[in-house]
Amino acid sequence: MRILKLTPQTEQWLLARRAQQDAQASNAAAEIVADVRKRGDAALFAYTKKFDNTDLAKSGAWIAKEEIRAAQKAASTKFRKAIEKAAENVRRVAEKQLPRPWSVEPTPGVKIHQMVRPIETIGCYIPGGRFSLVSTLVMTLVPAKVAGVPKIVVVCPKPNTELLAAAGILGVERIARIGGAQAIAALAYGTDSVTRVDKIFGPGNRYVTAAKQLVSDQCAIDLPAGPTEAMVFAENGNSQWIAADLLAQAEHAKDAASLFVTTSRSLASEVQQDVHKQLAKLPGSMAHCSTRDSGTILLAESVDQACEFINRFAPEHLSLPENGEKLLPKIRAAGTVFLGPWGAQPLGDYATGSNHVLPTGGWAGRRGGLSTADFVKCISVQTITNAGFLRLADAVETLAESEGLLAHRNAVRVRR
Repeated sequence: MRILKLTPQTEQWLLARRAQQDAQASNAAAEIVADVRKRGDAALFAYTKKFDNTDLAKSGAWIAKEEIRAAQKAASTKFRKAIEKAAENVRRVAEKQLPRPWSVEPTPGVKIHQMVRPIETIGCYIPGGRFSLVSTLVMTLVPAKVAGVPKIVVVCPKPNTELLAAAGILGVERIARIGGAQAIAALAYGTDSVTRVDKIFGPGNRYVTAAKQLVSDQCAIDLPAGPTEAMVFAENGNSQWIAADLLAQAEHAKDAASLFVTTSRSLASEVQQDVHKQLAKLPGSMAHCSTRDSGTILLAESVDQACEFINRFAPEHLSLPENGEKLLPKIRAAGTVFLGPWGAQPLGDYATGSNHVLPTGGWAGRRGGLSTADFVKCISVQTITNAGFLRLADAVETLAESEGLLAHRNAVRVRR
């Protein structure tokens, strides 16, 4: 793990590297998406065999509900309780996030009220390359159910027994064994095997994220949630705990970003040493990660410089283990923020209740993480009485005329 001085050149290098990786993924995903859109199942099955070594022509695209029920039955009590605990916390937060109907009368005789309706059909993408992310099933399925979505399509390239068990516990009856950009294209455009959905949810690798953005002109998406980004900013604190959080997110994939920002050279050295020590002791899940590519430590000249960099980078996860309450007002862009030394980032990945589907690639500068509001449509209803019409008519005619839209003016004038 390298220690670099935080300079404009270093920042430019970090941001340029992220943009270059995204561009490469977009080019590769575009070819796959176009092919699946054109050839449907033939392309979907071919890419699934090529990338995931799964022959859908033999196995079929869908896992039968009997297999899901068998996995659920075989699950340990400990696992079941963990899923139920995580789901309950996510549900409680999701219920708080759900938009509510409201009504207001901005002018006497004019009433505006909001209806909240769920999206009809959604797709939940569950990453399953190196690991089948059981937690993502919880994070996408639970708020969808709170929102009242009637049809939920779940896909995962290589669902393991634990994922199938979790699906059963959460009430999922079918899962399609597809993934990657090809799965996103199938959900967006539909094939003979896969139902077209109205909106796609869930994180994924760079190719999945690029594919989601490519199909967004035809199918809505939640947000760009690509390779994991972890950032910790501290001037003092427990170096072992900081190192552990950085490695936890680096575990996802080789292209995960783990950054430690500090003004303390001594703490930087301690964290660097602890990263190397812990990395050497971790099992095979970290085989892709070397001491060279496990992240970067950035030495800032001041707290203000560090916070400005954080806001420009807009990390997916940000930890402020020390003095977080004082620093928080300076933070304008982050997917989620952990305050205090006990805020281990994996707690948010699994069970705090806050959603772990978060914006990456700088998108945290434009929006927050997944919310129940993403699963519904807020429809405004306008009720206008004769008295309300008369109160607005003069202003509307004047404004329509100023724009040269005389038919608009006429639609008001003929009612007088």
